[in-house]
Amino acid sequence: MESTVENIPLINLAIAFIPVCVVLVLLYQWSLQAKTAFYSIVRMLLQLIIIGYVLVFIFESENLWVTLFILTIMVTASSWIALRTIENLRLHLFKYVFISSLLGGGSVLLLTVWLVLEIDPLFKPQYTIPLAGMVFANSMNTMSLALERLGSELNNHGNYLQARNNAFNASLIPVINTMFAVGIVSLPGMMTGQVLAGISPLIAVRYQILVMCMIFSSCALSTALLLIITKKDFIKSNYSSDFDN
Repeated sequence: MESTVENIPLINLAIAFIPVCVVLVLLYQWSLQAKTAFYSIVRMLLQLIIIGYVLVFIFESENLWVTLFILTIMVTASSWIALRTIENLRLHLFKYVFISSLLGGGSVLLLTVWLVLEIDPLFKPQYTIPLAGMVFANSMNTMSLALERLGSELNNHGNYLQARNNAFNASLIPVINTMFAVGIVSLPGMMTGQVLAGISPLIAVRYQILVMCMIFSSCALSTALLLIITKKDFIKSNYSSDFDN
């Protein structure tokens, strides 16, 4: 198969924003979070444009310390964003989310690049940074869901163990649903990108299997670790009320 990717002219890319604008108008008319959605779109554009130039520099340099610096930023940012909906507890819980993401997601990432892909040199940016993005972004969402559900469950019945189990179970629903749907309902981003680039679907499938295993395990391990290390804090302090603010 020919390994070529069609370039997207900017004028064509602008067409993709037509349905986005329709959604923004709909949110505005229904008095929903139109400003938040608009801000997220603008921020997405700026972040992707900036990271495009940054990645060109990183990939060309292949400097280990630069790669580790970028990974640190990714873990820090994802940990902070995971606590976006609970401003009152953000500063206190940040260290727990950071440690959980670093140990849970970082260990899975290390195993992937070291033993599965056998990347040489280790942490080669072309592989490590995109994979790290998948690990930390998904772990961020899972931990955020777990914390919100934990606060809600504690408000309802106050039993920590039951609340923890329900929170952990609920946080993994999106990841598990994705694994049910993959290959039948959807072709995930990494596999789609490789197929569009002309790589054999059989090779793309292997990478997608790796990605799904990586995401599931990193999400579960990070979230479980977060629930474990925050247990005493949630039992001793009445944090649950802060989740409603």
